[in-house]
Amino acid sequence: MTKKNSALKDDARLDAYFADEGERRSVTREMFDEAAAGYDQADRITALGSGRWYRREVLRRNGVRSGMAVLDVAAGTGLVTVEAHQLVGPQGRVVALDPSPGMLTELKKKLDVETLTAYAESIPLPDASVDFVSMGYALRHVGDMDAAFGEYFRVLKPGGRVCLMEISRPASRLGQLALRAYIGGVVPVVARLSGQAADVRRLWEYYGDTIDAAADPESILAALRRAGFVDVDCALTFGIFREYTGRKA
Repeated sequence: MTKKNSALKDDARLDAYFADEGERRSVTREMFDEAAAGYDQADRITALGSGRWYRREVLRRNGVRSGMAVLDVAAGTGLVTVEAHQLVGPQGRVVALDPSPGMLTELKKKLDVETLTAYAESIPLPDASVDFVSMGYALRHVGDMDAAFGEYFRVLKPGGRVCLMEISRPASRLGQLALRAYIGGVVPVVARLSGQAADVRRLWEYYGDTIDAAADPESILAALRRAGFVDVDCALTFGIFREYTGRKA
């Protein structure tokens, strides 16, 4: 069961995880906490070695520069946060926001930045306080896109930019099946065999289901425009990686 403005469409497979928005938040927070210790290893397998380079390139290409203030929403273990921190340098500021205490604990082991335990729909920062908002592969976990994008717009300074990295369904049915089998089956098994104690299987199976149930690009772009963003666009790389971008005029 999903809400009207959710980043997920109604899909019967999601009923196995939660029945309403309150339960969705509780269940997903538990899954992320459980998988936190093994998350980076599973992500490296999923990205086939391209993850770090790709994240940094996306941020750089979309305008993250030295001295900027960056808010990384749904930061998780800090995979995007680390790259943003490198780009803004010692004169910049990076704030990592995530609802999972377990994920933020892992982030703090690798990086000394400000962290906020909160949701995208309610960001505890002042108006016009950051230059750039990033979100890496987590839009599918947002319960209300309009509320989240409204918050992104609010905390951005005039001229600030938003960049949402996301995995989308391949165009072909065969590609969809292959991606789902890889994310939901191969990655958890390999991560487990590599010696990670954390159980990532449940979370990665949920990843596969949410990729299939994700909102269409047109709906995401429309929600960004409703929030007030201009120059809204979507770039597609390798047939599955999307970058949704916009600017606060």
